[in-house]
Amino acid sequence: MSRSRLLTVACATALLGAVLVAQPAAAHPAPRITRAGLDPALVAGRGAHVPFVEQEAENAVFTGEKIGPGRDAYTLPAEASGRTAVRLQPKQYVEFTLTRPANALTLRYSIPDAPGGGGITAPLDVSVNGKHKQTMTLTSQYAWLYGMYPFSNDPNVDPIPGWWKPEPDPVAKPFRPNHFYDEQRVMLDRTYQAGSRVRFAVPRATAAAWTVLDVADFELVRAPLKQPGGSLDVRLFGADPTGRHDAAPAIERTIAAARRIGWSVFIPAGTFQVNRHIVVDKVTIRGAGNWWTIIKGKVLPLAEPAPDKSVHSAPGFYGNYAADGGSTGVHLSDFAIESDVRERIDTDQVNGIGGAIGGGSTIENLYLHHTKVGIWLDGPMDGLLIRNNIITDAVADGMNLHLGVSNVRATNNFVRNSGDDGLAMWSESNADGLVNHNNVYDHNTVQTPVLANDIAIYGGRDNAVTDNLVADPIREGSTLHASSRFNATPFEGTLTFARNTTVRGGPRDLNWDIGLGAIWLYALQSTMSGTIEITDSTFLDSTYNAMMFVVDWPVKDDYAITNVAVRNIKVDGTGTNVINARVGGWATFENVDARNVGAPFVNNCGTFHFNGPPEFEVRDLGGNDGGWTGATWCEDRPAVVPPPPPSPWN
Repeated sequence: MSRSRLLTVACATALLGAVLVAQPAAAHPAPRITRAGLDPALVAGRGAHVPFVEQEAENAVFTGEKIGPGRDAYTLPAEASGRTAVRLQPKQYVEFTLTRPANALTLRYSIPDAPGGGGITAPLDVSVNGKHKQTMTLTSQYAWLYGMYPFSNDPNVDPIPGWWKPEPDPVAKPFRPNHFYDEQRVMLDRTYQAGSRVRFAVPRATAAAWTVLDVADFELVRAPLKQPGGSLDVRLFGADPTGRHDAAPAIERTIAAARRIGWSVFIPAGTFQVNRHIVVDKVTIRGAGNWWTIIKGKVLPLAEPAPDKSVHSAPGFYGNYAADGGSTGVHLSDFAIESDVRERIDTDQVNGIGGAIGGGSTIENLYLHHTKVGIWLDGPMDGLLIRNNIITDAVADGMNLHLGVSNVRATNNFVRNSGDDGLAMWSESNADGLVNHNNVYDHNTVQTPVLANDIAIYGGRDNAVTDNLVADPIREGSTLHASSRFNATPFEGTLTFARNTTVRGGPRDLNWDIGLGAIWLYALQSTMSGTIEITDSTFLDSTYNAMMFVVDWPVKDDYAITNVAVRNIKVDGTGTNVINARVGGWATFENVDARNVGAPFVNNCGTFHFNGPPEFEVRDLGGNDGGWTGATWCEDRPAVVPPPPPSPWN
């Protein structure tokens, strides 16, 4: 075995991060459908209604090894859906049983990086009911980042000098490997009925020392949508549906013609090569469905930086920038963008959807894959509906509403494996006094953000986060977050967190070396005094705390968190506390029902005066179940007691 192969195997062993459990082939158990790795009954009514059903590999029949459960960052179990997956070696398999008819699937997987970075490819055989159907080509070319922000594809990268503690310490190589997983869509040869067995098997000949399968989503994809009346087909203007020739000029000619006559644009089934932005304004662009119409392109270097500071181009649909007047009346639907972003360069505008798009516009039924950010909008802009989209494997955020964005509703979207916040609203301070306001994130599902939070709100006025399902944050963030950081405007009016379910939130912050809360409020650059309501929500299996209120040490006596109302909450399982307060201020608590709590319900360290009276007031309004006395207790790092799995609440 070569030295590079030995290094790859040794690295993989460390990354598994948990006990490996051998699983012999067995008779098929009843197939288990999950949502965020749980029984769907536990998360009913929360999150996106999606067209697929989720099955975890560890619940199927397999001949490999189960990895996990594990929640330590930089390990394969931590980044897996439900914190558990299956590792296969050559000639081993995972076999799923369909629970309803399906003709398509999405497989989430991981294979090793190349020893010097840049990824490898490896085969995976797909069979149905014992008959081989096709061989997938898996890749790690879009995975495996290393080091500190903004990250690197080089496994030999060194830590950036500075006070921010490198971890692990002492530094090991590769340093901070992360973003291990990728996903691939597969269309089967026909529709298979419930009870059919779909097997993924690693062939004898493969370049991958191991193959990890995490989750498969099975779907019944309908026939391509027909061209609507009053529309122009991009093929009439020269667009090549085979993907061999650049289709961007033809699409732009179609848009121009459609605007002149007041028609819409239709992009039929096919693969259309686009390697740059298509600028949209006052136009409707429809595809034949996001499984059928594929906008696919490369990330290409620019001869010189663009006016927006990009140094690369990539496929995307952009409104005019706000400085150029923005765009209105834009309707984008029913196509996929398969981009080619493999590293994070924050000056690059290589997002799937960008610019400023408002004025009653809609973005819906899109599949956005391998972008830097799925949807990043820079205001000022007003009035947009974003719904029914799937955003996966982004290098940075899934979606971000930035700089004076107002009256935007993002609903029924599914985000998985973002490299930063899954969904963010960033009301960045600016000379024009622009403030994000009256925006709503509702009924979305966000899973496994590798860095930062599932949903994060940075400043703003009268925004809401409701009815979402958020799960499995990995590091430097949690499931729900609000903070005065990143130069955000102060919170004004009411920030509403209502009817959300968090799953396996509250991870350990590796730099502070403390556990976060499933919902995490953080006063870093100003006091948070606007009303924050946290209501009618469920916190399931929190690794550390259910709720955390915190200030950074250098400003602990300068900023506080006040005017927070918590009511009608169910907490099922915390490794430590229900409430961890490490800041001055106050919050009210009413009808908070908790069980399977690993430490005293309230851990009140205030502004870190550990032996004095707490500076954070826990105001008990009644209805909180046992264990809420002693709100003066403080323990810097209480021992973690892993809770039992969540169960129905009687």
